[in-house]
Amino acid sequence: MGKVSIGLRGWRFDEREVFDSEGEFKPLEEIPDETRLRLERLELLVTSPCQACWLIHGDANLEECNVAEAVYGEPRSEVLLCDEHEPDFLYWFQEDGGREYMGEDELKDAFHEWFADDGRAPGNYEGIEHVETDPEDVPEPSEIDFEEMQVEAPEDDEKIDLRDFDISQEYPSS
Repeated sequence: MGKVSIGLRGWRFDEREVFDSEGEFKPLEEIPDETRLRLERLELLVTSPCQACWLIHGDANLEECNVAEAVYGEPRSEVLLCDEHEPDFLYWFQEDGGREYMGEDELKDAFHEWFADDGRAPGNYEGIEHVETDPEDVPEPSEIDFEEMQVEAPEDDEKIDLRDFDISQEYPSS
């Protein structure tokens, strides 16, 4: 099991903390506190407007705002973004000083100030390529041709150059 986004991109959850062995949501009391807080916040956020759109259009024109597709930051000071404005946030965070607010409650306000002051990603900035997987599209193990995936072993007389291996890793000792 790995990490998954639920409802909105951005926040990632450890599948083992959220889902039981059958893939169903665990009861809230079985979910660690920090993860539970994020899940409870998501319930409120999934239909919220993009905050960048809101900065452009304001409360009077909320119908002009796109629905948020991504969430970044800490619960209760998170930044909600649509697909159009997510690259602006990522650019600000990765290239224009936003990283200094990582994990801080000030992240949301700092991004809002930058964006309201005409901060935008350059037109050629692509941000992150998201891969969305529908659980129905993931093949069952019985459908995978493992023989096709095997790597050929070297011949008995073929030498292996150990300089090609990363031996700097720390491995568990017994």
